[in-house]
Amino acid sequence: MSSRAKSVPVDLALQGGGSHGAFTWGVLDRLLEDASLAIDGVSGTSAGALNAGVLATGWANGGRAGARAALRAFWRDVAGAPGCFGQAGSAPAWPVSLPLPLTAFNLDANPFYAWWQFMARGISPYQFNPFGPNALGEVARRHVDEAALHRGPLKLFITATAVHSGQPRVFSGEALSIDALLASACLPQLFKAVVIDGEPYWDGGYTGNPALWPLVYGTRTADLLLVKINPLWRPGTPDTAPEIADRVNEITFNAGLVAEMRAIHFVQRLLAEQRVDTGHYKALRLHMVADDEGLAPLQASSKLNTSLVFLEQLHALGRAAAERWLHAHRRDLGRRQTLDVEATFLLPRADPGRD
Repeated sequence: MSSRAKSVPVDLALQGGGSHGAFTWGVLDRLLEDASLAIDGVSGTSAGALNAGVLATGWANGGRAGARAALRAFWRDVAGAPGCFGQAGSAPAWPVSLPLPLTAFNLDANPFYAWWQFMARGISPYQFNPFGPNALGEVARRHVDEAALHRGPLKLFITATAVHSGQPRVFSGEALSIDALLASACLPQLFKAVVIDGEPYWDGGYTGNPALWPLVYGTRTADLLLVKINPLWRPGTPDTAPEIADRVNEITFNAGLVAEMRAIHFVQRLLAEQRVDTGHYKALRLHMVADDEGLAPLQASSKLNTSLVFLEQLHALGRAAAERWLHAHRRDLGRRQTLDVEATFLLPRADPGRD
């Protein structure tokens, strides 16, 4: 049977998480190798939005191979551009030919990181960088082609948070731009708000990380694959100010996704029970690629670390996670859902396990 005969359309939902977005790069790298996956729509937030923009640019210019090459070039450029996610991290002076433990990339013990955290609590980016360039913006402009976003075959949905209203705005179609990608990745503690059409925007993670509803209403594809990089569950109770702040941020940036998953699960139950008009609701098949166990050693500070050896190890973790998922569930695409929404997003968990 030809690959075309077995081709299955799938939508992708890409989470944000600073430099941890390199994990998603690894997932995408592996998925793009499978020509039977017909990627239709992509919803991305923050680092997920940047991955989506680079993916779409590469795909428009060179198909699957072009997309893979574009993503690799982007993340290698991130490693060479200090300050893309607020601070450049350096790997320990160990042989880079050997895998490093992920704990080596946490920056909590870095004196410069501690100083930066202290300063960030009292000084905004409008004060410490009033005229300075946005390093992430410079990298994005080297790797994203706005014309390619508009002419390419992928449907892109990029979420940012409107500062005035606190509501999400989803950029798609002709509204797609590099500024929209940067707005989606604009953490207000690090960057000045991105102004588009007179409206200031902050990171889309506050309102949808990633937003799923644009894929529900904006494509006809029933299979939706979430690439999750932020942990829903963490053991222990934070008892220091940095630990508390980090966990609050994780909860905040997961809240929109959890709420959407619960709403989708509710509608799925109504559809299964034939209590709603099936002509007005899409019967989704949800899937998820994640590696909570593999990423567990990483603290929030590592999201600012852009050392190349770290990004490459995240890429390897992402590829491995995608490989496991494809081996276990590729045949389920187009047939059945593989994500247990109730167990993952609705019920308390006693153990994080491996998703």
